[in-house]
Amino acid sequence: MYSIEVNNLTKKFGDFVSVDNVSFKVKKGEIFGFLGANGAGKSTTIRMLCGILEPTEGDALVGGFSVANDPDKVKLNIGYMSQRFSLYNDLTVEENINFFGGVYGLKGKDLEERKKWVLQISNLIGKEKIITGSLPGGIKQRLALGTAVIHKPKIVFLDEPTSGVDPISRRSFWDLIVNLSEEGITIFVTTHYLEEAEFCNNIMLINAGKIIAEGNPSELKTKYLNHDIIEIECTNAVSAMEILEEAEFVNDITIFGNNIHLSVDKGFENFELIKNQIKNISEVRRIEKIVPTLEDVFINLLEKTYNK
Repeated sequence: MYSIEVNNLTKKFGDFVSVDNVSFKVKKGEIFGFLGANGAGKSTTIRMLCGILEPTEGDALVGGFSVANDPDKVKLNIGYMSQRFSLYNDLTVEENINFFGGVYGLKGKDLEERKKWVLQISNLIGKEKIITGSLPGGIKQRLALGTAVIHKPKIVFLDEPTSGVDPISRRSFWDLIVNLSEEGITIFVTTHYLEEAEFCNNIMLINAGKIIAEGNPSELKTKYLNHDIIEIECTNAVSAMEILEEAEFVNDITIFGNNIHLSVDKGFENFELIKNQIKNISEVRRIEKIVPTLEDVFINLLEKTYNK
């Protein structure tokens, strides 16, 4: 039933605890989002689960193999795509595919069949001789994923795979991830783009090495956020925010792009009161109650954690 079972996994670097006694399970074939800010412990956890980094304490079973006792077997049975593109920029597209296919023991007809598949999903058919370093970021990203799963692993780890990639390429990449999941492949993905987490079947939030929340996107929004969110589009948003954060009806306030998100008690809808608070310094162009985003949930959880 589970592709990954993590039991009290801990990693220390001297006196610094990067990952602090985490436990969770990942079902077969699901897209599992492992989310957190930079330095939260995401990459350290994923490196332990890939058999790259030895745990200080605890263990995990990945595809049935122990990361503490059988890291080499773990590596042979997974795909892994790191934060930085794992391709060799000075090799051609075909040379990269041949290299990674060879690493995973593919040869002959099997390698040729998988090479065609990688070229197809990367939109690189007929471009095998192009130097990889000259490819656009989105295409290179799809090629990197293709080489990571060229050996048809049942589990794939993607460590912030869309970092630095434009929004259109990111969406195209996530379409590919969903397709792999539909084929029964378990996808374990870390990201700091919280809107991407909406594609995940299950999500775990980590902060300072500790798990602070888990559930699917809908569960997170209902279980961990007990307030309504009001979005305000206005001029002088920063100045308006400084005034509103002192208002008694405001539980929390953040800037989202050019807009303001207010966290208020359930049922609060006195928009005129809000407008009156800032009318001298800001023109309100739009004000409405919105469905909370995962970013709203995450910010709320972080503030609760830091205020303890």
